[in-house]
Amino acid sequence: MQTLKFFAILVAAASEMAAESAPSRRLIVNIPARKIVLVEDGKILKMYSVAVGKKTTPSPSGTFHLASHVVNPTYTHAGKVVGPGPANPVGTRWMSIGFQGYGIHGTNHPESIGHAASHGCIRLRNHDVEELFELVRVGDEVDLIADPTPEEASLFEETHAGNLQAKAAAADGRIVGGLQ
Repeated sequence: MQTLKFFAILVAAASEMAAESAPSRRLIVNIPARKIVLVEDGKILKMYSVAVGKKTTPSPSGTFHLASHVVNPTYTHAGKVVGPGPANPVGTRWMSIGFQGYGIHGTNHPESIGHAASHGCIRLRNHDVEELFELVRVGDEVDLIADPTPEEASLFEETHAGNLQAKAAAADGRIVGGLQ
């Protein structure tokens, strides 16, 4: 029995150490700027242009977590079903944010990127979403910001990597979640 307790404590400690050493990753979407950044350990790794929800079907705002990760998804919406392939509206990758069917995905209409054009999801060019898909995992945090503070907005305006990284580290502790 003593050995079993020791083993349980050892497993718990190892799990805690692994969690502490895992990189801290999060996606931040500036809805008005129509941009998404991937932040890891306070450093911006990638920034992409996106399409967001149109006025009649806006993107939600708040803090979410990636709930699924699907290659070549099947699209379903309002009774319409489209299998994987070039006609699929969600493109080649789907990452659910675990809230009412919303997600981050590719597109079969790359001309929509940079516009308010979706049913509320965050849309990327297929080559961008394929790259991002490989860099994130289920459980990673996703912040959708509808009304960014000046500091949050500046994350998406700078082009110098050093400035981006410093601003990301500052914003990392400031952004709070919750549906709005």
